[in-house]
Formats: sequence, structure tokens, C-alpha cells
Amino acid sequence: MSVSARSPQPLSRPARIAVAALDCRWKLPGPTSPVSMLRDLDVPMRDGCVLRADVYLPDTAGPHPTVLLRSPYGRAGGFALTLAIPFAARGYAVVMQSVRGTFGSGGEFTPVVNEEHDGQDSVVWLRDQPWFDGRLATLGPSYLAYTQWALALDPPPELKAMVMNTGPHDLAQAGMVDGAFQLTNLAIWTELIAHQEQVSPLRGVLRLMTAERRLTPHLGELPLQGLAERLGGDPAPWFDEWLDHPDLDDPYWDRYRATPAVHSSTVPTLLVGGWQDWFVEQTLQQYAVLRGRGVEVGLTIGPWAHLTIDPAVTARESLAWLNAHLPVKGAEPVPPRTDRVRVYVTGARTWRKLPDWPPATTTRTWYLAPNGRLDDETPADASETTFRYDPMDPTPAVGGRVLARSAGPRDNTALEKRDDVRTFTTTALRQPIELRGGVRLRLFVAPDNPYADVFVRLCDVGPNGKSINITDRLVRLDPAEGERPQAGERVVKATLPDTAHRFRAGHRIRLQVSGGAHPRYARNLGTGKPPGRATEGVPVNHRIRHGGATPSSLTLPLG
Repeated sequence: MSVSARSPQPLSRPARIAVAALDCRWKLPGPTSPVSMLRDLDVPMRDGCVLRADVYLPDTAGPHPTVLLRSPYGRAGGFALTLAIPFAARGYAVVMQSVRGTFGSGGEFTPVVNEEHDGQDSVVWLRDQPWFDGRLATLGPSYLAYTQWALALDPPPELKAMVMNTGPHDLAQAGMVDGAFQLTNLAIWTELIAHQEQVSPLRGVLRLMTAERRLTPHLGELPLQGLAERLGGDPAPWFDEWLDHPDLDDPYWDRYRATPAVHSSTVPTLLVGGWQDWFVEQTLQQYAVLRGRGVEVGLTIGPWAHLTIDPAVTARESLAWLNAHLPVKGAEPVPPRTDRVRVYVTGARTWRKLPDWPPATTTRTWYLAPNGRLDDETPADASETTFRYDPMDPTPAVGGRVLARSAGPRDNTALEKRDDVRTFTTTALRQPIELRGGVRLRLFVAPDNPYADVFVRLCDVGPNGKSINITDRLVRLDPAEGERPQAGERVVKATLPDTAHRFRAGHRIRLQVSGGAHPRYARNLGTGKPPGRATEGVPVNHRIRHGGATPSSLTLPLG
């Protein structure tokens, strides 16, 4: 049905009450008008497929600057309340569209591969709408951020601003971080997509919140192939396909990348992420590339994980960015953002405003030493610390960058008591120090199996003995590559994902080392066989060497 054949309908009374409550709680600037909506509009694609969209309109004379959100997660409930109505109430037309194969939109859903062309065709449709004034912004978190990068591969002239929250531009890299399959994250997301149209929005949220507990028993089953079918719901063939393509250089992955957009876009872009977010490294990469090319870009990184990003902060910052680049007619002008970077410093529990990221820093290095010490000087004599990793009894994951309620900083005390985990710890700090950037690690290791992983994690140990994770990385040891000072010895050189954290006086810095973090990462079975089809594992004995000619070390950038 055409737009002209319909009249916008006012929001329901419960929706108006909910929005007013959010406005108050989030401390948003006052709304400028009531909001009406057009529901279930048809948006034609070039191949004849028709996508569905809802449009939220301010009850003021149009046309209006327009915000486009393209989502696989539906258009009702919390998404509309938090991502559409607050912007429509302040002068923007907001289009919420369901991507191909989801929530009434035609075609078949395949993650991200159709978003470039479908996004372009959606803008073609927009140009004919009477409420569109020719100025466009895009908005949204996670998958909705990817759809923005897909559109920016060939940005339409109407596109004046983008707001990306916790979103990737390279789904291949996101799914195979550090060369290891992101089992927990990809399983939870796949199960969400497979079931979301079979349950109510409220039940869908409850399923997501309980997904880790429900899925963990399945994530220990081998082989991994067929897991999506065992979880039930609508077909999700991509999961097994991803397992069958562990090499990121495989041309199969090209269709899952919008990376060229990051290197070509000139659209003013606000990036919002979290230190414990699944995609934080891509958010920081996006910032670095845009900033390096002189594109107007803002960066806000909070203490959040993917599911705990603060909607109040993102709403306020998104509105300010849109008002600066797509001002609403008659509204007070908003000056450009003066502090390009805003980061939350964990440990200090405060925000910092910075001119750039990473900021200027000095470095301090600690050296691994016997008896689990981190010393200021490298030991004169060489020694080693050993541990054994058994993939059939894998080291468990605790907290970190996972798509689950257990994400983020957690107490690692019980984990560190396991026989397959080793720690190296400083003495208590006399003065506080503030970490700003990526921790560099140089680790001399000698595994007796060429197919092995090393999981490294930085922790803050308080006076009470609790060891809280700050940042971490899994390193997959390639049997054919790497520096080898001696036979069987490898040098692991890794930079942990950036963070901002204050270690308080009296606290200690700890490096945690193990052979994996399951089921966050699919375990390395130690055989070199395809990760999705292998059913048996071979243990690996690790030797961490320190001192003498093998000065394993940890270097922190300090601000």
C-alpha cells in the first residue's frame, strides 16, 4: 500500500507513558512534538523482494531529516521505544526496517550478505517519500551498525551522518577473533535468530538473558557441526558453513566484510563501544582509520559489555551528533563535539575526555619470574613454569567479551586455582597507575604439541585477593609460523585489546596464562583436524620460559 493511501496513527497510550518515563530517566532534552506512525510499509528491492518498514513521524510540518535503522531483530517493543520514538519526538522521521527474511520482509535471511544492495534500494525508496527532506542519517547497534557500513560502501549523497553502537564492519573477523571460532557468541546469536520469530518479544529477551545457561551443555558436545540444528528453531545453515571455513583468507569470507567502507567513507561518524564488548577492537580500528583520513569522528567507550551498553548515554550522544549534522528546522543549533574521545576508566570509575585515542603514554615493563612473580627486572637465570592443557577437560571461560549476562569483569579466583592455569603477579603498588591503550606481551613458550593455543589475561588483584579481569586475548600458535629461538620454542608477541583502567595503590597487577577459555572460544583439539568435524583431542604440555635469554615480559602503556 502506498504512503499516500494511509494516514499516520498516534502512538498508543502505554507507548506514550513508556517513552515519557524513558525521557525522564535518560535525561534527554525535552520532546518537541507528539509522534505518529505508519506501520508495515512495503519497500521494494531491485530483485522484486519486498521488505517491511515502520515509520515514526513527528507531528510537525514536514518534510523532516530522516534516520534509517535496518535490523534483523524486529520493529516492535523495546527497539521502537529506545531507538525510534525518542528521535521522532525531537523532529526526525525514523524508518525502522526489517532486513531480508525477517519479521515480514521477503526473501531469505543470510547474515549481512544482502545489506549493501538492500540498503541502497531502501534509499531509492526513501527519495519518493513526502516526509523525507533529502537529509539522511543512519543509526543503531551491533548488526544495525554493520548495515550502516554496508550502505557506506557506496554512500548515497543524502547520507550526512552515521551513529554506530558496538558494531563490526568485518563479520568474518568478529566470528574468528584471534584465529579461533567464537563459539559462545556465535552460538547464542544463531540461536537468537533461529527462535526470535517463534516467541513474543518479552520471551525473546528472557531467552537471550538465559541463553548462556541453556546452551553451555550443548557447547561441550563434539563434533560442533550440527550444533545449530540441535539447538532447534528455524534453519541456520550459516553456522556449519562458518565452521567449514576456518581460514580468514578464504574468499568465502569476502561477502561478510564491509571493510572498504571504513577506508573510503567521509561521512561524519559517531562510534560508541564498550571495553568488554565483543566488537571493541573493530570499533577502535574504525576510529583510527577514519581519524587518520581526517574524517569527522567521535569516539565514546564505556565500561560496558555487548548486552549492557548504557542506553541513556548512547541516546544523549546520538541525539547530539544528529542535531549537529542534521539540524531540525527551528531547533537550537548544536555546536560540534569538542572532545573527540570520551572513555570510561574502570578502577577509577570516572570518564575522561581526550583529544585522541590512543593518548600519549609512557611505558612500564614487568618480567615473568619464578614462583609466579612479575618483577621490575628480568631474572638473571633462566627458568620455566609449566602447565598442561587437556582439550577434553578444557579450561573454562570466566567473564570477558561474550554475548551473555556473565560478560565483563568477574572474579577469577576460582579459575586461577585450577592446575591448568598459571599466574604471575606484581607486589602491591605503592602508587596508583592508569593503563591507557593496549598491553604488550612477549612470552617465550615451548609446547610439546604444535597445535596449541595460549590464552593470556590481565587482571587487577585487590587487597581482598579478588582477581578481576581487565582485558585478554587468545593466541593460536600456527605450527608453520612464528619466531623460534630454539627447537620447539615459540615467541608469542601479542597486544591485548585496548582498555582504560586504574590500578589503585595497594592493588597488584596479574598476568594469567592458560591453554584456552571454553566455550567462549572453540577449544583447540590439538590435532590440526577441521574444527567443526573433529571429535577427539590431544593434550599439550606448555613450558613458559622466563629470565636469562628468554625474558618473557608484560608492558603497560601508562597515562
